[in-house]
Amino acid sequence: MQKIAILYDASHAVLSTFDLDEVLNQMLTIVRDYFHLRSGAILLLNRATKTLTIRAEFSPTQMERNRCIPLGKGITGSSAKLKRPIYAPDVHKDARYIQGDPDTRSELAIPLIVQDEVVGVLDCQSDQPEAFDNETVDLLTLFATNAAIALQNSELYSRERRRATQMEAIYKIAKQTTAVLDLQDLLSTMCSLLPEAFAAEHVCVFLFEDDKLILRREQGKLTCRVREGEQFPLQPGYSESVLALGQSIVANDLSPELGACKNTGSEICVPLVSFGQRIGLLVCSSSKKDAFHPEDVRSLESMADILATAIQNAGYVEQVRMQANLDGLTGIFNRRYFEMKVLEKMSEASRYGGHVALLMMDIDHFKSINDEFGHLLGDEVLKQVSGLLSHNLRKVDLLTRYGGEEFAVIAPATTGANAAIFADKLRKMVENFQFPGVPRPVTISIGVAEFPAAGKSRDALVRAADAALYQAKQQGRNKVAVSGS
Repeated sequence: MQKIAILYDASHAVLSTFDLDEVLNQMLTIVRDYFHLRSGAILLLNRATKTLTIRAEFSPTQMERNRCIPLGKGITGSSAKLKRPIYAPDVHKDARYIQGDPDTRSELAIPLIVQDEVVGVLDCQSDQPEAFDNETVDLLTLFATNAAIALQNSELYSRERRRATQMEAIYKIAKQTTAVLDLQDLLSTMCSLLPEAFAAEHVCVFLFEDDKLILRREQGKLTCRVREGEQFPLQPGYSESVLALGQSIVANDLSPELGACKNTGSEICVPLVSFGQRIGLLVCSSSKKDAFHPEDVRSLESMADILATAIQNAGYVEQVRMQANLDGLTGIFNRRYFEMKVLEKMSEASRYGGHVALLMMDIDHFKSINDEFGHLLGDEVLKQVSGLLSHNLRKVDLLTRYGGEEFAVIAPATTGANAAIFADKLRKMVENFQFPGVPRPVTISIGVAEFPAAGKSRDALVRAADAALYQAKQQGRNKVAVSGS
């Protein structure tokens, strides 16, 4: 009767839920209540490290949950290695015994086997010597079979749920790519969807730019080794191999110095390839070992294919968008782009209590250059002036062709006084440059206005800079004038 009751309760526990921890705790409760044991535990095998760790347990003294028992060591390790029950009637006389609870006198370890593979061990301990007779060993061995079935069911259920979550994430990112062509929005969506779907704690997207691998988006709990916009060094034998071979890698026991993030225990690294062209890497990281399943790779590769194509499409759209903002002759930004950026920079300065300087400049006597040397040479002068200005501005400054022979420079975080000094350097640089085909100096006049001192609106600021430019021309040209001076 006891055998039937135990097997009935064990079967009920296996079928009652698919939550692994809940099933294992129910089964250990059955072991404790039927066999009146001092302590018991179910340990799971980590195939990568070949060690056993406690997943569920009962004991009057707390067992060490993080304690690892190597395969083949101790009573439990020996049972797992030999794939058969190991019984120590008196642990003090068994050299294999590893002391845990000082009151333990006998121990029985039974392997949990699924499809001929050991996945863990049921460990039973008593404070009485020779506590397990043959019938009890047989009963606990049958009971361990049910525990193994519980492990298998939970793994299958978990795998199906994971797959369903991944398919949903793939659907969402595919849907997003049809609606959004902005690169940053796409990357943000990708990084927000991946952690839950792939049990990742951190997601990084690296893209190639000028043969350098640049971090373009990252999100999660870990700390990436580089900041967004910085270059990531390829790791020999790991990320370098992913790109060279064009194949994904699952690293479930990763060396700390190789991961995209600090303190990475495991990682999936997938190449981003579009139409045969490598464009970057998609990396999912976890601080835990064995966080990723080999089956995750196929789903992640599907998502990476969608992302790679979307990145290429977003790049084409961005190129078209930038072309619409560029001047066809000089290659610098045009008046349309100026109108967008001047309002943006004024808004930023207003928000943080800063300054913006606007420089309006005009090539002196440009009409006479066209009349005397022809429009082709006049166009070359425009290109060369724009090139000189571009190479001598700060990265934060914005140069635009405002119209005809007139240029505008937006200089964020700059006062009118500092802008005037800077403007005079630009003026002298143009004056001293020898323009090919033009036998006389080419000069520019510059008007400077400061936001908000010279004007608090776009129209007021431009009007002030224009007035200063007119003043510079009235003073004889090749001059710099500041609004209000």
